[in-house]
Amino acid sequence: MTDIRLPNGMQVIERGWLSSNSMLFLGARSSTLVDSGYCTHAPQTTALVAAALRGRALDRLVNTHLHSDHCGGNAALQHLYPAMQTLIPPGLSGAVAHWDPVALGYAPTGQLCPRFGFDGHVLPGTEIELADTMWQVHAAPGHDPDSVILFEPRSRTLISADALWENGFGVVFEELEGQAAFDQVGSTLDLIERLDPHGVIPGHGRVFAFAPEVLGRARARLNAFIENPERHARHAAKVMLKFKLLDSRQMPVVELVAWAAGTRHFQMIHQRFAASAPVVDWIEQLTQELVRSQVLRRVGDTIHDA
Repeated sequence: MTDIRLPNGMQVIERGWLSSNSMLFLGARSSTLVDSGYCTHAPQTTALVAAALRGRALDRLVNTHLHSDHCGGNAALQHLYPAMQTLIPPGLSGAVAHWDPVALGYAPTGQLCPRFGFDGHVLPGTEIELADTMWQVHAAPGHDPDSVILFEPRSRTLISADALWENGFGVVFEELEGQAAFDQVGSTLDLIERLDPHGVIPGHGRVFAFAPEVLGRARARLNAFIENPERHARHAAKVMLKFKLLDSRQMPVVELVAWAAGTRHFQMIHQRFAASAPVVDWIEQLTQELVRSQVLRRVGDTIHDA
């Protein structure tokens, strides 16, 4: 972690790419966790949170958005802390209430998320008290249409989720589905520039100091995707392959290709951006590119996470 002074009562639990970072707030009146990681890391999440709470209960869980790597630990935390309240952005409330893994995006991406419930919403345009300090809630569409970011104006601390990383931002899934969302990414980057944070806590990666070059890198990446949507589509497909290997650790090539070929988002990306190549050949090509980039390893007929 860089030398960024966090607001009093706030701890950052830095994870990896498979699980999002979690932010724990310990105040005089309540404790709150923001984001809960992926489900395969739920035992680690609950252990880390319990150790940081030091015997306190967890009163509230807040999700910045409902991608599986940010809310996959919700169910485990709700089981461990049955009195805890869970707040989610409002856009997918119906899908959560009736538990629709297709509408929530878990089935189409081939990812897992145990069913969880919610008690209320974290609403853009309002404030939320975290560790006895008021944080602003801002809508941050783009990577996810319903995502929010949280900003504390006195310390100028920003919880940016996947709207801004130190070297870019998260995959823009709406664009893959044929809906315009790159402009929303740009608008969210403009919002972050207006907020002018001092320290940024991203959804993945270390806490970093905000600087013009951070936005410059994000905007350059966005412009490259706008100019070449196929580049973004190939990037998204490789991200999903890498995510699967992070989860499974290793898979026979034939099983990985079959999993990808049977996953709706891969089918959709292939049909829109690479229909001239057989889907099995295309997925094999993407896998080979990840191996050449040393993001994955191939040993015989098995693909391993690097």
